[in-house]
Amino acid sequence: MAHFMDLRAFILRARVLKLYRQALRMTRRAPVHARDELRQTVRAEIEKNRRCDDKQKIKFLISEGLQRLKCLDEMLDMTGNISTKN
Repeated sequence: MAHFMDLRAFILRARVLKLYRQALRMTRRAPVHARDELRQTVRAEIEKNRRCDDKQKIKFLISEGLQRLKCLDEMLDMTGNISTKN
């Protein structure tokens, strides 16, 4: 039997996937020796909450993930790794 998502769940899922893709893209900017570990960490964080169906918690996790990405972006900028924004 197929499981159908309501519109809000579909939109949240799309936001999570967008965050995941952004995080993976950002790992490309990390120093070569740290990329694999960073990718594994990103994946582990996503997998850890894969079965979460509490919409409020998912929204919180998305906002926390965005903040962590922003901090990582700033840190990579300070270390001289060029931003791929724009």
